[in-house]
Amino acid sequence: MGSFRWWFTAVLVLAVGVTVNACPPSDRAALLALKAALHEPYLGIFESWKGNDCCSKWYGVTCDPTTKRVADIALRGESEDPIFQKAKRTGYMTGSISPELCKLERLSNVIIADWKGISGTIPSCITTLPFLRHLDLVGNQISGEIPSDIGKLSLLTVLNLGDNKITGRIPRSIANLTSLMHLDLRNNLISGTIPINIGKLRMLSRALLSNNQISGQIPNTISYIYRLSDLDLSLNRISGPIPEALGKMKVLATLNLDGNMISGQLPTSLMNSGISILNLSKNGIEGSIPNAFGPRSYFMVMDLSYNNLKGPIPESIASASYVGHLDLSHNHLCGAIPAGSWFDHLEASSFTYNDCLCGKPLKAC
Repeated sequence: MGSFRWWFTAVLVLAVGVTVNACPPSDRAALLALKAALHEPYLGIFESWKGNDCCSKWYGVTCDPTTKRVADIALRGESEDPIFQKAKRTGYMTGSISPELCKLERLSNVIIADWKGISGTIPSCITTLPFLRHLDLVGNQISGEIPSDIGKLSLLTVLNLGDNKITGRIPRSIANLTSLMHLDLRNNLISGTIPINIGKLRMLSRALLSNNQISGQIPNTISYIYRLSDLDLSLNRISGPIPEALGKMKVLATLNLDGNMISGQLPTSLMNSGISILNLSKNGIEGSIPNAFGPRSYFMVMDLSYNNLKGPIPESIASASYVGHLDLSHNHLCGAIPAGSWFDHLEASSFTYNDCLCGKPLKAC
């Protein structure tokens, strides 16, 4: 009887141990529902999703070591992982993202990126995941709108939805993501205006919104985002003037506004700011280039081509610390091209299709 009791106790302890060290059945069921809604025909990444313990060797799944709850899902269609090298191809996956994902309530990171064929919408329940810090669904065929209450994800630091087919507006609630550092909505079908309250995103360092259908003016409140270093609003339908305050931002280094319908004059502040990549080409900017260059002016790229700029190239550009790639073509500039070391390496194409520019590298005045 004693030996039976010992054996029973040992089995019970073993069973409890297995239970404690395995993921909860509810997490396993949610992952299997996610798998069932997706189809990955070439790499076999879901072949490891078997057995009772989804915390053990399930490809792309990581659990919290203490609670054994699923914390991370990292499924990238482009990776250096041996499974890709063995197949000698990038990933391709179809299907959609199951709302059952939202039952993984301890999720911190969701990366289902670069699979090229995943469609459907972003599950609206994703905004109920209180610990979510990183949402990356880039490089798929996801459609529909960004959930209107996306701002509930108070811990979110990365929102990457680029290269999809997302429509609708940027939700006003996005301004409540006060921990957000990286926002990438590039190459979608997003329309409407930039939310006026976007200046509340004080932690944001990159805002990449290019190649959408965004309209309206650039809100002056963007200048309140004092950590912003990279702002890309190119290839949209933005109109109105460039806010002078953009040139006064302390860490803004890249400003891409090309391919819009921006009008008005060039802000003087942009010529002597910390911006090193400035692309304002293919707009309707008028007036003259401000004669405001100085030692703080350091441009790896300065592209003002295809606008309606008039007058001369300002003499002060010679006092800039550095000018790398410069394109002033397709404007209405006139007068002598200033002499300076920054112009020695430039080709004639940087100055062609203006009204009456002259001097090296064009014909003599």
